[in-house]
Amino acid sequence: MRSDITADQELHKKDRSQREREKVIPQKEEATADYSFDRVPREERKMGWLSITNITFGIATAIFYFQMGSVMALQFGAANAIISAGYAIIVAGILGSIIVYLSAKSGMNVNLLSRGGFGYIGASLTSLIYASNFIMYCAFEGMILVAAVHAYFPAIPLWLLIVVFGTVVIPLNWFGIKQLDKLQKWSLPIFGLFLIAAIYLAFNRPSLYEGSFWTYMPEGVQIGGTALLLCIGMQHGIMGLTALIASDYARFLKPKDLKIGSIAIGFIPQIFCFGVMGGLGIWFGVTLGESNPGVYIVILLGLGGVLFTMLTQIRINITNIYSSSLSLSSFFENMFGFTPGRRFWVVVGGVTAMILMLGGIVDHLGTAMTFQGVALMSWAAVLVTDALVIKKWLKIGPRYYESRQENLYKWNPVGVVSLIVPTVIGTIAALGYMGTFLQSTAAFFAALMAAILTVVLGIATKGRYYMKKEAHDIPKEDWIA
Repeated sequence: MRSDITADQELHKKDRSQREREKVIPQKEEATADYSFDRVPREERKMGWLSITNITFGIATAIFYFQMGSVMALQFGAANAIISAGYAIIVAGILGSIIVYLSAKSGMNVNLLSRGGFGYIGASLTSLIYASNFIMYCAFEGMILVAAVHAYFPAIPLWLLIVVFGTVVIPLNWFGIKQLDKLQKWSLPIFGLFLIAAIYLAFNRPSLYEGSFWTYMPEGVQIGGTALLLCIGMQHGIMGLTALIASDYARFLKPKDLKIGSIAIGFIPQIFCFGVMGGLGIWFGVTLGESNPGVYIVILLGLGGVLFTMLTQIRINITNIYSSSLSLSSFFENMFGFTPGRRFWVVVGGVTAMILMLGGIVDHLGTAMTFQGVALMSWAAVLVTDALVIKKWLKIGPRYYESRQENLYKWNPVGVVSLIVPTVIGTIAALGYMGTFLQSTAAFFAALMAAILTVVLGIATKGRYYMKKEAHDIPKEDWIA
């Protein structure tokens, strides 16, 4: 009799176990498709560097860079805007190339790369900052699109446009990186045609400025000095993002493309962001005497300008929502063990961006971008310093990256202190409380402070808090030192 009860219990246990497995299989399959919680296995790193660079062009082709170039040129002079663009390409390109290398070598994005250096709870700080950054940018970019469409079709209510264009990015993100690759690949030629048409029409339109556009300088402004620093300060607000975001895609890079891919994915998007799009923004702004691309693109192309704006903003917002979904997945898995799957967070990110747009939060994005620009540059500096100085040169701590909680401490003071202290001081400087020079260079100043603190704390703690338990199943090919 007892053996029959035991057999029934075992059968019941097996049935329950089977039901639980069936319940989690879809979630696991979804998580595995994008590897939200762990490194991408080497056999799954199948994307060429051209495909990954193409995906990052979703960011590089945003009209936001037109606006930055136009605003800087009209306020601080074309020459200062051009010099600051060169600076942004070099600094963001170097940071981006290193981070792409680390990501492709380890198969992990920056959220997972941070877990050892910050601790698995400490890394949640970076994940939350990262996620909020992308959702805020999604709201900002979405409002550029909504404003352009509303200007051409004023009868359509703003709230309806916000809901429509806020919702459309959700299904476009449903199937992860492969869907993003296809969308960006097929939409890029269309973007190129619209861009050529806008350049042609602007070139054949009488310029409001009689001289060569690069010689334009507002009255009382000179090359260099405060004007140049202010331009550099504006570039800092986005440089950290462009350097970090490529890791979300570079972790799928083919191992054989590691060297060329690191440089190409690190630099090509920066050249296009700050050089091509920013440079065209400078030219458009000076030529047309207007800083808002939502106005001058529609003036140049009419309904085509509305379609062009729609295309560019949807291209960037699908990458914004993709990256925010990965970061939200990492944050809630780290903090609460809540793992509903990436698609759930795609919906959350899209809905949150819509709420921000409907609530008019974008009117306060200046302050948010100041904080996030400082925080992201500091984070990038910690990651690069930890890899090149702590792991490779000083050989402190593990030579590989680990993301599993059972092998990690909750907090690592090396990363946490090196992020929080420079971010707080840098934000105070960026808001103007420490003088004009530090206000304009706050992000660079914070990044330098973060790098120094990383080295000092790494030596002081002797790498004690990087690993609680050594991992023996990480392939040597994934080690970075």
